Amino acid sequence: MIGRIAGTLLEKHPPAVLVEAGGVGYEIDVPMSTFCNLPALGERVSLLTHLVVREDAHQLYGFLTAAERQAFRELIRISGVGSRTALAVLSGLSVAELAQAVTLQESARLTRIPGIGKKTAERLLLELKGKLGAALAGAGTVPVAEGSPDVLRALVALGYSEKEAAAAVRQLPADASVSDGIRIALKSLAKA
Repeated sequence: MIGRIAGTLLEKHPPAVLVEAGGVGYEIDVPMSTFCNLPALGERVSLLTHLVVREDAHQLYGFLTAAERQAFRELIRISGVGSRTALAVLSGLSVAELAQAVTLQESARLTRIPGIGKKTAERLLLELKGKLGAALAGAGTVPVAEGSPDVLRALVALGYSEKEAAAAVRQLPADASVSDGIRIALKSLAKA
């Protein structure tokens, strides 16, 4: 298994990059989150990698962070989700946004990604629930209160945008009940 490649960045053609390491040029597919943070051509780059071996090809996927690679690996473990779909998910959402969407069970966030329909989004949310947060605890995710999906839905029903409601939910204490969560969120939204 190839776990990391460090070398000179020779080419960038989304979603692929060409990295020369030890005289060999490795063609690596990367999500847009990684692609946008790559150095200039000719500079050194280090990518964590995941090798996918199929009967017709060996494909190498690269990531700047361990959290991105872990999220990719969790995604491809889901039945019906291949490497290309996992790459599309990580190109459409950061790891923290994906973890938050899973925690809050927001299928609408996932259906905005090209190639992800309603059924696939629901399957992703179901399969990743409990796995993604634990696996990506160090990815900058914020602990969310237990009843937060209900609090979020209540705030949206009261007329707040999803963005406003999600920001208020992120500030809730982890042990807040649904009724306390709604009350606390409404107070914080009133101050804003």
